[in-house]
Amino acid sequence: MDIDTYEKTLIARRAELVGDMVEIEDQLDDPPSKDWDDRSTERQGDEVLEALGNSDLAEIKRIDAALARIKAGTYGYCQKCGEQISEARLALLPDTPFCKTCA
Repeated sequence: MDIDTYEKTLIARRAELVGDMVEIEDQLDDPPSKDWDDRSTERQGDEVLEALGNSDLAEIKRIDAALARIKAGTYGYCQKCGEQISEARLALLPDTPFCKTCA
């Protein structure tokens, strides 16, 4: 298992998510339209942006936890059973704390 590759992947994904969140914040900070119909549409868009931001934040927390496991030397091992997580699973879900059986 090449931990450095997973660490780089996690760091790159985290940076991408932080950038997305900055864009979302900028869009949410835009002044509201004076037209009531436009405000309704904007509000719906804001709700979607907030949901995306919450999703991004949850993923950042999972990435931070994975990076902490790398530093602790426990990355790649299931947090429930202690067995090694398969390379295939880590390739798809590099922030996962669980093996396929425990997930």
